[in-house]
Amino acid sequence: MATSGTYVTEVPLKGSAEKHYKSWKSENHVFPDTIGQHIHNVVVHEGEHDAHGSIRSWDYTYDGKKETFKERREIDDENKTLTKRGLEGHPMENLKVFDVIYQFIPKSEDTCVCKLTMLWEKRNDDFPEPSGYMKFVKQMVVDIEGHVTKA
Repeated sequence: MATSGTYVTEVPLKGSAEKHYKSWKSENHVFPDTIGQHIHNVVVHEGEHDAHGSIRSWDYTYDGKKETFKERREIDDENKTLTKRGLEGHPMENLKVFDVIYQFIPKSEDTCVCKLTMLWEKRNDDFPEPSGYMKFVKQMVVDIEGHVTKA
């Protein structure tokens, strides 16, 4: 059995948990304009931008290279949680499981924490752990903060 693991981190953010959650849930189409250094294109294949179970793909730059990632989304409005389950794309070449969970937790009226959880399982132990992807996702959450606080 190949190695698997879980990474967890918390990112303190300005702006309400509701605003951040809404941005990640239903405003992905503006990401290429707001964090274009990371995200170049978002395509919805099934469902709508804020639909539970929708499938979308992302074109992005990771570690200086252009990559793609296709995901199925799971939405939990009550807990302000968005789960992205990897289906295809560059991360899935080395990973059997690649899930990223974003949970936006209120701290005050105008601050929150994004709890990021990444679940992964390598296809075999020759591949490196995906810690770089966790840093990448964390940086996107930090960088989208400016868009959310302007809205």
